[in-house]
Parts: sequence; structure tokens; C-alpha cells
Amino acid sequence: MTQKTAPIKTALITGASRGLGAALAEQLAFRGWHVVAVARTVGGLEDLDDRVKSAGLPGAGGLTLAPMDVTDEGAMQHLCRSIHDRWGGLGFWAHTAIHATALSPAPSVDMKDLDKSVATNLRAASHLITMVEPLLRAGQGTALFLDDPMPGTAFSAAYGATKSGQIALARSWQAETQRLGPRVVIGTPAPMPTAVRARFHPGEDRAPLADPKQEAARLLAEALG
Repeated sequence: MTQKTAPIKTALITGASRGLGAALAEQLAFRGWHVVAVARTVGGLEDLDDRVKSAGLPGAGGLTLAPMDVTDEGAMQHLCRSIHDRWGGLGFWAHTAIHATALSPAPSVDMKDLDKSVATNLRAASHLITMVEPLLRAGQGTALFLDDPMPGTAFSAAYGATKSGQIALARSWQAETQRLGPRVVIGTPAPMPTAVRARFHPGEDRAPLADPKQEAARLLAEALG
């Protein structure tokens, strides 16, 4: 098989059906990128596709919808192989997929919730780094992870422990790739009216919260310049 030319305009967004992930995918598509959008929620991915197509912007890129769970290691491995075979590499990867458990005191953490948090927030991130790194190297690409001040606060034990672990993993990868790449960026979004935040702050006045589209634009400027 002939090796494809490494692209600078192909992106992977894991967790792309809503919130910041969807906003990142939309912004990239509007800027001419082809976006591989991964999420479990088929309806959310279809809504994203409809928004990009209905905008009708000249020079907009396209979407490849990949309705799958990031914890399905076989499916993600197949997807990454397909990206390699079709485009040769990746110019950008943003990992926004997350499992947010219900609020719970640390002594009352449900073990099923903790196991799912470990699988989604930590194990899947580690497995994806292993698979996506060669694609980013081929495309001279950038990876974006999203930090969160929530870990360590009251009632966030399962989410906080696994999210902190994910960022620690990303920071290690960032330190290891300083010289040879790929570039790893860890951004901190402002509080936004997302479904994840609603689980932690029910009844909160959402009016002062940041617009996910504006946060996506800001984070992309930091990651891609």
C-alpha cells in the first residue's frame, strides 16, 4: 500500500457529540479541517454534522462520524488504523471524552462508578495515547487535553481522582515529547454550561458561564496558533 502524505488538516475529536468537544469539532470543520468525530451519542454526532453542513461556509471541511465508545479498545484501534490508511496521520487530536459520576462523599464512592471512571477517564486516555501518537508524529500534529479545577473539591472523589490521573498522564507525555514531538498542550477551559458541569452544580445560574464556542476558539488558538 502506498503511504499517504501526512496531513496537516485532519483532526480527531474524542467526545465530540456535545459541549466543548462538539464546539471544537465545529470550529475545526469551519476552518477547513476534516474532523473524525467520536462519541457514543449518535444523535449528538448527527446534530453536529447538520450544523456544519447547514452553515454552508466556503472552504469548510467535512466530518467523519464515528459512533463508538472510547473504552472499546478494539474499535478505537480499528479507527486509528483506518485514519492511517486513509489520511496517513493526524494534524490534531483533542481528547474531551469523560465520565462524570454523581456527586458523592469519598467514603461513599460507588465501586461501579469508580470502575467506569477509571475505564473512561484514565485507561482509555492511556490506550489512545499509545495509538494516536504515531498518527500525530506522521502529521506533525498536536494533542490537546483539558485540565479541570474540580478534582480535590468536595464530593468529586471518583471523577476527581481519575481526571487528575488523566492529566498526570498527559503531563508525563508532554515532558517526554518536548524535543521530538508530537506537541502536547494542556488547556484549562473556563466554566461552561455543559452536561458534565450540570451534574456537579445542579441549579446553578448558567448565564455567567462561558460559551463553549468561544472557549473552543480560545483553546484552538493556544494549541494551533
